Amino acid sequence: MRKLILGIFLLLCTFQLTAQEEKSEEKKWQARLRLISVIPDESATISGIGGDVSISTEYVPELDFTYFFTKNWAAELILATTNHDVSAVATAAGNIDLGDVWLLPPTLTLQYHFTGGKLKPYLGAGINYTIFYGVDEGPVADDIDYDNTIGFAFQGGLDYALNDKWFINLDIKKLLLQTDASVNATSALGATVIAKDIKIDPLVIGIGIGLKF
Repeated sequence: MRKLILGIFLLLCTFQLTAQEEKSEEKKWQARLRLISVIPDESATISGIGGDVSISTEYVPELDFTYFFTKNWAAELILATTNHDVSAVATAAGNIDLGDVWLLPPTLTLQYHFTGGKLKPYLGAGINYTIFYGVDEGPVADDIDYDNTIGFAFQGGLDYALNDKWFINLDIKKLLLQTDASVNATSALGATVIAKDIKIDPLVIGIGIGLKF
């Protein structure tokens, strides 16, 4: 009887250790480094002089961190900053160079990851808060002020496992960004121009490598 009890105890201890090892091997975190293209889908309403807005496409690195609540559900924080050239086009005063501006849009998405095999697609949606900074007004404007803004984000992507730790990632996001800008062009145009409802709405396409830890 003592040998049976001892055997059961040892077996339970073995199961407990195995469960702890399996749990410890579950990696809750992922980090990805991507090269992304940020492609604005821009438009605006410009008071006084009319016309529209043109915002450049840019290519920058992006870093993100993902935490898995379960094997399927996760939250991802996306960090990147871009510098865009801005112009007012087809206005009554012609095309106007409005310099450039930096955008910092930290984005948080809730994701669902499909499981099975090396190729694992995912879908996500969330919010971003876009900060405009480092404004260079260009040769015409005396000063430009952009309003920081909150928007929505939608996401889809694929992870392809290289081994237990490393994987390749393809990711596509659509950010819904809209802001207003005040352009002080007193020296050149004798007026302050208001650009309202500036729709940026960039499509962000990225490819990179990820690490589970």
